[in-house]
Amino acid sequence: MTKDKSPSFESSLAELESLVEAMEAGDMSLEDSLAAFENGVKLTRQCQQQLSAAEQKVELLMEQQGKLISQPFDDQDGSDG
Repeated sequence: MTKDKSPSFESSLAELESLVEAMEAGDMSLEDSLAAFENGVKLTRQCQQQLSAAEQKVELLMEQQGKLISQPFDDQDGSDG
């Protein structure tokens, strides 16, 4: 089994949520807050890249007869909201 060099989306998101909670608590020093913020930006970028890659894969899978059928995920179930 190969190991990806980047953490999974779920673990990055969980770490990001923990950072936000710690920062919102207000008990961190300025230096710790800045380090947490920097790490949060890095995690946010990783998550965004992973979401973009997943979106591209979905679009490729939805390609039919040479035409791309692209629609928002929330419209898939037919609900209005």
